[in-house]
Amino acid sequence: MKKFLNVKSIPSYISLQNIDTDMIVPKQFLKTIKRTGLGKGLFYEMRYDENGNIIKDFILNKDPYNKSKILIAGKNFGCGSSREHAPWALLDFGISCVISSSFADIFYNNCFKNGILPIKIEEETVQELSAYSSRKEEIEINLENQEIIFGNKVKKFEVDAFKKKCLMEGLDDIALSMKKINLIDNFEKKIKQDRPWLLKND
Repeated sequence: MKKFLNVKSIPSYISLQNIDTDMIVPKQFLKTIKRTGLGKGLFYEMRYDENGNIIKDFILNKDPYNKSKILIAGKNFGCGSSREHAPWALLDFGISCVISSSFADIFYNNCFKNGILPIKIEEETVQELSAYSSRKEEIEINLENQEIIFGNKVKKFEVDAFKKKCLMEGLDDIALSMKKINLIDNFEKKIKQDRPWLLKND
């Protein structure tokens, strides 16, 4: 997982509430277990018509929003099924930070495990930030200081200390396990010595 560095971008704003994971990435894209290539399926049914043609008016199909690294969304973002492909699709598209007044719990936690920073902030600030999207002005996310920087303003946000550490150091679940590889090796050696019958092949 890539380390999360400061992000500066013109944000995209999708005002819809209760955007579920099926809207983020539809079921036909769930056949793969690869984390790459899913960006094309992000918000597929909103980005393309029934014939597969680009819907030009959808924000992520327009310049400069098709290069946005920050997505501002309506409340309860990521509800529905727990599919991990949703954060994969966002990240593959280039979005590494999602700002909303509320998230579905499973999606929220999946974001951290896949290199995306989800920021919970009050609705008043969400609306204030959305104006920067319409004006095509950049905002900046500083994870280390837990700040959203926009115009001449700075807004603090809360984030779990452990989740913050994992993002900044690029640690997913596998990397966290590998940091304890010596303890794992020692445990396996001890098991082999104390209970060798457990390791015998049939």
